[in-house]
Amino acid sequence: MHAWESIQAVVDFIEDNLTEELTMEDLAKVAALSPYYFQRLFRRLVKVPVREYTRMRRLASACEQLQETDRTVLDIAEEYHFSGHANFTRAFKKAFGVTPEEMRHIRTITNQYVKPNLLLNYEMADENVPLITDGIVLEVRPTKLEQPKPIIGIAMEIPINDIMGGLDSGISITGKMWDDFHREKASIVGLSPDGKECGVVYTGGAPEGYCTYLAGAEADSNQASEGYTVFTMPAQDYILYSVEAETFNDLVTSAVYKAQTFMEKWMKKHSLRPGGFAVEMYLQDEEGATAMETWLDTIPTQPSEES
Repeated sequence: MHAWESIQAVVDFIEDNLTEELTMEDLAKVAALSPYYFQRLFRRLVKVPVREYTRMRRLASACEQLQETDRTVLDIAEEYHFSGHANFTRAFKKAFGVTPEEMRHIRTITNQYVKPNLLLNYEMADENVPLITDGIVLEVRPTKLEQPKPIIGIAMEIPINDIMGGLDSGISITGKMWDDFHREKASIVGLSPDGKECGVVYTGGAPEGYCTYLAGAEADSNQASEGYTVFTMPAQDYILYSVEAETFNDLVTSAVYKAQTFMEKWMKKHSLRPGGFAVEMYLQDEEGATAMETWLDTIPTQPSEES
């Protein structure tokens, strides 16, 4: 068994037992390692200590309970092993920026700490061959845009970690932007009647640690009315990766994070790095399945960058 498989077994075990009492000794037994070496290996592969990981996954699950059920905050706190209402509220607000009671009334997408799939750090897929793993379908292929494509929407500078997904918690800034765009979409001049909705990530002069994000849709012209921004995809070669998930919420949270994890390795293997922008195009078929295509602007790496 590879080391990552041992830790993945623990990640899966934690996910199946979030409401149970979990001791370090029990988790180490699942990994077939000593508690000392297990904790070191878990932190190296998952990027956080095991206790912190378990706490964040419990908070993510508790968040779903708050939004989807009418159970009391105290019941949820006790189920996920938080010692009392006050302790749970303190931990929850630190993670999400709002209290559990406030979360009940929030319908904007939340960023949540995602259960990792360590396979994606090691598995490679050939071009045009779908990779099916952990509830998602991922496919990568080169493609070319023959004609420039304008996109009009709402743009603002946001922290980069808000779009990276998986490693942070809180109310999603991009989720709020999409809520605003959907409220205003019918009145935005220039959008294509049947155009796909698109999210664009680019530098746009944003300061370090930030990027510019545009929530919008395909347009018929490159002229945006006051208050809106136009981004025009240039006609050029792209690396396109598509990801499918069972629900839209899964698509824009855990699936996106897992796809990003995979693409980091894929790009390195193919001697590429991200260029100046990426465009997400949202798709939906007649059966309600959700998918997203990401068009990556890429730059070949130099030998010194690959070492």
